[in-house]
Amino acid sequence: MPRSRRAARRGPGSARAGSPASEEEAGSEVLSHCSSASEGTSPGEEAAGSEVAAEPCQEEEAEDRLKEHMDNLLDKSAKMRQAALQSLRVAFSSKTLSEFLLERRLTLTDSLEKCLKKGKGEEQALAGTVLTLLCLQMGSGPEGEEMFHSLKPLLISILTDGMASPSARQSCAMALGVCCYIAAADLEDLVSCLSCLETVFSPSSTGEGGSAPAQHGPLHCSALQSWSLLLTICPPSHIKSVLDNRWLKLLPLLSSSSVTLRILAGETIALVFELAQDMEEDLCHQDTEFLRAQLKVLATESNKYRAKTDRRKQRSIFRDILRFIESGEYQEETIRFGLECMYLDSWARQRTYQVFKEVLGSGICHHLQNNELLREIFGLGPPLVLDAAALKASKVSRFEKHLYNSAAFKARTKARSRVRDKRADVL
Repeated sequence: MPRSRRAARRGPGSARAGSPASEEEAGSEVLSHCSSASEGTSPGEEAAGSEVAAEPCQEEEAEDRLKEHMDNLLDKSAKMRQAALQSLRVAFSSKTLSEFLLERRLTLTDSLEKCLKKGKGEEQALAGTVLTLLCLQMGSGPEGEEMFHSLKPLLISILTDGMASPSARQSCAMALGVCCYIAAADLEDLVSCLSCLETVFSPSSTGEGGSAPAQHGPLHCSALQSWSLLLTICPPSHIKSVLDNRWLKLLPLLSSSSVTLRILAGETIALVFELAQDMEEDLCHQDTEFLRAQLKVLATESNKYRAKTDRRKQRSIFRDILRFIESGEYQEETIRFGLECMYLDSWARQRTYQVFKEVLGSGICHHLQNNELLREIFGLGPPLVLDAAALKASKVSRFEKHLYNSAAFKARTKARSRVRDKRADVL
């Protein structure tokens, strides 16, 4: 601290004037404070410096914990292995760890393979999820491709095993689709994965009348999600065969007892129509009129045996699907994350976002901001580099948040009042 400021704080009568000892003490105090001031000029800078110094320590601790979880994947206790998989799932979905994982990909891949082979039920399901996140972290380079090729046969084996746990099969269905989407370089891999996923949700495997049993609903949903995701990157030659006959296999799923599967089937049909438009193909078929009739029923359904929230969600989505099929109009959606936003302006883009949101959960915003692969998929460019001033400027004040929330509450109340009107359910 400068001498004049210290003197002002001490006051005129704080030191005994004329005493040599007191003058020496004052001089030593000034020198000591000057030296401390030169080391850290302000408490804010000292705090910033301590935070910078603490960051490497925190990173080292986090890496040490990750290494410990990876070691626990080979533990004899199934409970310990499941706990390690759960911790890795949380870490991989909430952070970008590409460099750290690339160095340890072979060890981690071997450990996950053992969990998939020797584990049961929940352990296999967690291993499939962690594998999906690992592929998302490593990207579409040769490392990701190598991992996909090594584990693809095992994923297909579990997915097609009727005796395996439904949760494990569901996880492997998602892993197969996402890993193929990210890392498959050959058309043969893409076609084989599509074929495998199609056998899971096709009418022959869904029970009597083509309606999926309730206990297998999540498995069929994951298989259909993965299949439609891969459809978005198919070459025109393969899409042509889907447009010719395979899309008709989706029609029985509209009568499923699972509302989620019904909605996914409807969105996938809309995606197929969108791909047909992109290829300038005409889907005029004798079943298209029957399809429109089914969509109208689902868009206006009011059966009391279905849950009220399910009915409302179904009606809203199937109105959008029917509007698109009849007029080509898509209801655009805006996704905001950090200081950025992106637009979902097609069924293909929406399906891609839905799948990655399913995999990443609450970590989707972090990965949209920082994961280079995800930003490349959605055309967001390189990750933004923001300084402290820009971050501070982006923060909204408490008063502004209050005003925004009040306005949103009023708008939401008005919208709900309109929805509660029974006439809103009629097209």
